[in-house]
Amino acid sequence: MSATNTANREALALVQDERPADLADLIVEYLCELNVEFVFGVPGGAIEPFYNAIARSQRRGGLRSIEARHEAGAAFMADAYARETRRIGVCCATTGPGATNLITGVASAYADRVPLLVITAQTSLPKFGRNALQDSSCAAINTVGMFEHCTRYNTLVSHSEQLEPKLIAALMTCMREPTGPAHISIPSDVLTTPRIGAGKVVLPSAIKRVAALMDREALDQLCLAIAGAKRIVVYLGDGAGEAIDLIKQFAELTNAAIITGPMGKRWVDAFHPLYYGVFGFAGHKSARQALEHPDVDLILAVGSSLGELSTGGWDRLLLNSKLIHIDSTVEHFTRSPMARLHVCGRLKTIFDTLNERVMEVRHWGRTWGEDLLQGLNSAGEEELGFHGSRIRLNQPELCYSEAVPLKPQRLMYELSRRLPDEARILTDAGNAWCWTTHYLHRPSMRGNYRIALGFGSMGWGIAGAVGTALACKAPVFCITGDGSYLMSAQEITVAVQHGLPVIYIVLNDQAYGMVKHGQRMGGAEPIAYQLPLVDFAALGRAVGARGYTVKTPEDLMAIDFNALAEHPGPSIIDVYIDPEEAPPMGDRVKGLKTKTPGQ
Repeated sequence: MSATNTANREALALVQDERPADLADLIVEYLCELNVEFVFGVPGGAIEPFYNAIARSQRRGGLRSIEARHEAGAAFMADAYARETRRIGVCCATTGPGATNLITGVASAYADRVPLLVITAQTSLPKFGRNALQDSSCAAINTVGMFEHCTRYNTLVSHSEQLEPKLIAALMTCMREPTGPAHISIPSDVLTTPRIGAGKVVLPSAIKRVAALMDREALDQLCLAIAGAKRIVVYLGDGAGEAIDLIKQFAELTNAAIITGPMGKRWVDAFHPLYYGVFGFAGHKSARQALEHPDVDLILAVGSSLGELSTGGWDRLLLNSKLIHIDSTVEHFTRSPMARLHVCGRLKTIFDTLNERVMEVRHWGRTWGEDLLQGLNSAGEEELGFHGSRIRLNQPELCYSEAVPLKPQRLMYELSRRLPDEARILTDAGNAWCWTTHYLHRPSMRGNYRIALGFGSMGWGIAGAVGTALACKAPVFCITGDGSYLMSAQEITVAVQHGLPVIYIVLNDQAYGMVKHGQRMGGAEPIAYQLPLVDFAALGRAVGARGYTVKTPEDLMAIDFNALAEHPGPSIIDVYIDPEEAPPMGDRVKGLKTKTPGQ
């Protein structure tokens, strides 16, 4: 760029910064007050006034724009940013197809209760219903109507005076239990309306501190149930994270067995002596054995929405009259009507109280069983190979296989051992779900393993890894399949653009693996699962990433994951896994044939 052009751009920026603030600037001020760092989106047309405000903020060292390659990718990035930071994720799109492209990512966040602020534009108000380009008002392609069932709050700003109160309502709603996306759609002429008053925005206290309700009567009943129990199993869902240290203390005080759902495993040390693995999708025999033990008379389900995959298709081994459902979201109780008791409240408060009372009765000699499943590993079966693990794997010998093609079990075993301790691990939808749920086990998860199981969106991990890497200093690994990669690989160029140390591990089996193996297990016609043989390492190099090919155990052992994590840019590891190795997805196939939950 010439010196003259640079000077002209700088002069224009100064003029822009000196202009009166508009309502788009007001939105940016609120986001900055909430310590939001990034807005993920794709610019264009009617959303440009919002991008102008972001540009002005960016020059002052404030809010930054991250341009995705597809709006769904922008929503996935915002979702992962929110999971990492525990702040609001923000994504935006222009009117028409920009807004409709967002919907899959927003629906995914809704299913997993991730707090997002979703901002879409509309054409200017005088153009509504006049067949303007990309008109998505209520008189045309009604995008606000499309967001109605995948958001906690959804509104059109039809007048400039509505913007601030509706923005506050959106922020409050997406942060309040049950958390989730809030959508505001704003005409372009409203965004450019001059802001009245120039004072600093003041966040309502309800945004800064969310009130937590507590059912004290139910909590007292819970204490009585625990006092009378012989053996306890604690089942953890994804929502257990805020109280995980207190829950672990409770389990240790009562010698309760710990099992998790596929998403809840991210909070648990896989080698804790009380942990028996995953129940539900791609789960472990040891978790089922914990529930089947004849002395177990109390099951505490904590922080779980009790969805299909997390409960093995609403298996009555978990969902029965022994169950006490503990959650901060009342609507989750609709999935456990058979439970003995429902306890609603903040999990930290509940388990802090429980631990106090348990310690008090222990002082007077009350004890619970010393070991729920003594001799579980005494049958001579080799488990994962790490000392102290109670998790019983399918075909554990394949974790050490030297076979070619590479066994996916061997890949997961090596990733368990060799990824950096602080690494964030995102698992994409598809075969990767099955293999990581069953075989990937880490000594300290602390929430650093993430999976979007609620809506099951392919490509979530690819874009989510970008949002995660922007939010943290730790290395980020995305385990994905060739199908997901071909669907969303363009977002890897965002990691290239920003020099993010994201390592993509692609399970290359030339198929939509869950479709292929699901058809085989379920006796369906073998159709529409084939993918071409693709050199993903070469594709990565073509867009500026590093590319590596792994076909044998020797190739895998030669990969230096720590070195890749220190590289200022993404890497693609194209792993050719055995395409005939069936993933542990039998419960999913069975669930597709089940008409009535629990049968």
